[in-house]
Amino acid sequence: MAEKLAPDKRHSFVHNGQKVFEWDQTLEEVNVYLDLPPNVPKKLFYCKIQSQHIEVGIRGNPPYLNHDLACPVKTDSSFWTLEDGTMHVTLQKRDKGHTWSSPILGQGVLDPYSVDVEQKRLMLQRFQEENPGFDFSQAQFTGTCPDPRTFMGGIRSD
Repeated sequence: MAEKLAPDKRHSFVHNGQKVFEWDQTLEEVNVYLDLPPNVPKKLFYCKIQSQHIEVGIRGNPPYLNHDLACPVKTDSSFWTLEDGTMHVTLQKRDKGHTWSSPILGQGVLDPYSVDVEQKRLMLQRFQEENPGFDFSQAQFTGTCPDPRTFMGGIRSD
């Protein structure tokens, strides 16, 4: 049932008409997907993940991405992989349930409606996690959705 609440599409960050990366998020992580240039040996790609910064590039060249992250991450459980021409960077959120409006600080920020849609989807994931066996995939919120970070078993902790 949890897979029904997984992101149904990736968000794209486009700069000057060129796709820079795509991304999605769950309660616990943000996933960034970068298309790799062809004919470059995989061993030349690198990704350096710091608590609030990411650097991605090809060794011997200026970094492709060299930006602060929108929110802090757990570096010990964040990682990256290369597969089928794509670099997949998994950033473990330091604050589980926090709704990110973009992985990169100030770049490709979602509009308020899209942030609200993401927050509602994450809240339903939280309900699913706390109530296994129930299907929340068709649930809807009326009015304001509680913050998935602070909602705990029906009682807000703030």
